[in-house]
Amino acid sequence: MEALPLAIAIATYGLSYGVLANQANFSLVGVVAMSLLVFSGSVQMVAVAMLTTGASVASVLFTSVLLNLRNLLYGAALAEGLAPAKKWRWLLSFGVSDEPFVLGSSRFKKHGPDPLYFGIVIGTFYIAWACSSFIGALIGNQVDPQKWGLDLAFPITFVALLIPSLKGKPIIATAFAGAMIAISLEYLMPGNEFTIIITGVLAPLVGLYLKRGAQDA
Repeated sequence: MEALPLAIAIATYGLSYGVLANQANFSLVGVVAMSLLVFSGSVQMVAVAMLTTGASVASVLFTSVLLNLRNLLYGAALAEGLAPAKKWRWLLSFGVSDEPFVLGSSRFKKHGPDPLYFGIVIGTFYIAWACSSFIGALIGNQVDPQKWGLDLAFPITFVALLIPSLKGKPIIATAFAGAMIAISLEYLMPGNEFTIIITGVLAPLVGLYLKRGAQDA
């Protein structure tokens, strides 16, 4: 049940992806295949934008790797909670991304390792993402995602899920620093795909500094 509100938000985001990919002349099969094989909203959005502007496949792959580097940290943080899955961890690792990390890490802190819960979460999100991508590709030019506000549904829901976990000065400072860094970078370099990576690297350093300062005091 915890995954359903976020799944709805993911579906609206997937709908936007399907519409934009269709408007970029991607085939219906190509739109859905990318969702099934990649399963990463940020990467798929960036890939569509880059391919539309004539970027090479090599540059798209390189950018995709950079965008997903954060998933290495997510996977390391979730490893203990997924350990009971043993040989099936490789399958669960396919679904490691922002949204499952938020729900999974919160669940593991409260109830300990639970790979079944994580599997249900990523399965729910996977179905929502694939189906909404398909519907978005069918709708195509009939909908303007920005006009309907579909692109805002996902970040708003994600922030709503994040707020309850903001406890303690280091965590609050990390979130605040992340917001400030992202806003500053977007102001200085609008639309830069490296904003999320730079923010993800720099913001935690603020929280780490405060945490070590409190331990040394």
